[in-house]
Amino acid sequence: MQVQKRGNMIENLEEKTVSTKKIFDGKIIKLFYDKVMLPNNKIATREKVWHPGAVAIVPVTEENEVLLIKQFRYPVKEVLIEIPAGKLDNCETPMDCAKRELHEEVGAIGGKLIHMSSFHTTPGFSSEFLHLYLAINFKRKQNNPDEDEFLQIIKIPLKVAINWVFEGKIKDAKSIIGILMTNAYLKNNYNDNDLNNEIE
Repeated sequence: MQVQKRGNMIENLEEKTVSTKKIFDGKIIKLFYDKVMLPNNKIATREKVWHPGAVAIVPVTEENEVLLIKQFRYPVKEVLIEIPAGKLDNCETPMDCAKRELHEEVGAIGGKLIHMSSFHTTPGFSSEFLHLYLAINFKRKQNNPDEDEFLQIIKIPLKVAINWVFEGKIKDAKSIIGILMTNAYLKNNYNDNDLNNEIE
């Protein structure tokens, strides 16, 4: 396709795959080394991480408290404060994944899930697409993390979580987005039609 220019603007920004080579096939991610044709018809290389997708959930209690987790994240060698989250398994739907992760990580069952947003987390190198939910009206039971997950559960007022975001105490991107979106969502009152998604 011919690239059309309007002044210095290129109208067609698409990069087309010329070749692709899988160089790593891991348990969670796959790494590809691709050659692409740029809008100006030149060839460039791209390193791409394939990811199955994920969910993240902001669980808010009736007392307007948020359930967060503390977890050591090996790539950054740091204990981070995050909202519950996890990757999609096999043919799992985002809703089913959100229910599972809530139960596994913070022991939340029942109640309602409200989809707030879906977004690319790191589109510069990864295909990960994350679905963000708000969880309300749930009950708490014992959590059931995976064998290799070591978590500490924190329950704090939503207002404190927002302060932690702006103080830099919460540094995880999905958690920052989730907490701020939850605050805006609850301030504007949720739509009753959104409350039909029950957590089994």
